[in-house]
Amino acid sequence: MANLKKIAGFDVSKSFFDVCILRDGKEQSLRFNYDPEGLSSLITALGEDMYCVMEATGPYHVRLAFYLYQHGYKVSVINPLSIKRFSQMMMTRAKTDKADAKVIAAYGELKEWDLWQPPAAHVIKLQQLNAIEQMLQKHHTAASNQLEAFEATGNIDKEIKKIILKELSNLKKQLDSVTKQIDAIIELHYKHMLANITSIPGLGKKAATMLITITDGFKKFENYKQISAYLGLSPRIYQSGTSVKGKSRICKMGAGKMRAVLYMCTWSAKTCNKACKELYERIIAKGKAKRLALIAVANKLIKQAFAIATNNTIYQPNYLKNICF
Repeated sequence: MANLKKIAGFDVSKSFFDVCILRDGKEQSLRFNYDPEGLSSLITALGEDMYCVMEATGPYHVRLAFYLYQHGYKVSVINPLSIKRFSQMMMTRAKTDKADAKVIAAYGELKEWDLWQPPAAHVIKLQQLNAIEQMLQKHHTAASNQLEAFEATGNIDKEIKKIILKELSNLKKQLDSVTKQIDAIIELHYKHMLANITSIPGLGKKAATMLITITDGFKKFENYKQISAYLGLSPRIYQSGTSVKGKSRICKMGAGKMRAVLYMCTWSAKTCNKACKELYERIIAKGKAKRLALIAVANKLIKQAFAIATNNTIYQPNYLKNICF
C-alpha cells in the first residue's frame, strides 16, 4: 500500500506537464518539460516513496508513466471521466492545468487505485497497428466515395480517375500489409484465445481480434461490465422523480470502431446465437425498440467473450449460464 501522505497528481499535455505534490499536509505545484533536465528535476522534486496518479490522455501520459515506472514509482492511470465526475462533486470552479493536477492528486488520496503496468511490446505494436488499420480504412472509404461521386456526374476526367484508382490500390496494399502483421501477432500470442472467442456464434475474426487488442487479451478489465462501459455500450437512464422521464440511451464514450463492429455482429448473433436470440426476442416482445435490443445483444456478446477468454473454454449454449461474473 502506498503512503497516502505522499501523492503526486499529474496533469499531462503534449509539451509539458503540471504536478501537484501533496506531502505531509503540504501542497506544492510545479511544471516540467519532457526534456532530460525537466525529468531529472521531477525525480528530485518527488523524492522517495511517492504515489503518482494521472489521467489517461491518449499517447501523452504513456511516456511519463513509463519514466516514473522505470524509476521505481507506483503509478495509477485513471479514466478521465472518473476525474471529471470527482471534480464536479468537489464543485471545482477553476479550470487550469495547475487546478487539474490538484484535483487528480486529491482523487489519488481516496485510496491506492489499480497500479499501472507497462504493456508488453507486442501489445503496443498490436494497438498501433489497429489504429493505423482504422486510419487507412477511413482514407480508402473516402477515396472510394469520391470516385463514385465523380463517376455519378458522367463526366469524370481520365487523369483524375487514374489518380484515385492508384491511391485506392496503394491504400489496399497498405491495408493488406497491416492486416498480415496483426494476424501474425495474434497467431503468435493469442491463437488459442482467438479460436475460443470465434466459437461464439455471431463473433467473427475481425471482432474477436479487435476485442483482444483493446482488452490486452482481456487482462485490462476485471469483468465484462467494465468492457461495456469502456466501449460506450452501457445504458444511461434519464429519469428523475415522476415528471422527468426520457429514453434510455447508451453512453457513447469509448472505442467507436469496436462499437460499430460489435453492432454489425448483433445482426447475425440475434439469429444464430441461442442466448442472444432469446434475449433479443424477449426485449422485442416487451415492445422495446430494435436498436435497444441489438445493444443488449452486443453486451451479451461481450459477456460471452469475457467468460470464454478468462475461463479458457469454447462456446457452449448452456455452459455460460453457470458461470458467475
